[in-house]
Amino acid sequence: MPKPSEQAKSDFQGLVPDEPAVALRPMFGNLAGFVNGNMFTGLFGEDLFVRVSESDREALLKEGGADFAPMAGRPMTGYAVLPAGWAGRPDATRRWIGRALELTRALPPKQPKAKTGAKKAAKSRG
Repeated sequence: MPKPSEQAKSDFQGLVPDEPAVALRPMFGNLAGFVNGNMFTGLFGEDLFVRVSESDREALLKEGGADFAPMAGRPMTGYAVLPAGWAGRPDATRRWIGRALELTRALPPKQPKAKTGAKKAAKSRG
């Protein structure tokens, strides 16, 4: 997995909205933004990706973006990568991150997965 530079991480952290519902945490060995447990943006190496609607995906591709494919040939549905140089276009990048946040905020909250140890304990009791 590609790793982001310290500069990319700093730029990313400065662009993600600072609000109580938003959490930044590691994902894909990089850094990603979550709201209600759902990922809405993140870094993949030096690339910044966002969750998008189909119409936003098409608009982003026209701007020079790409489908987000953390594994070659296997794009992640509902996500797209911003064009290279995103850190040099903070206003446009903030708009894309904001759109991704609003789209993701409308999704049902993600339920935490049961801990593996709890599953084993339940099975041994049953």
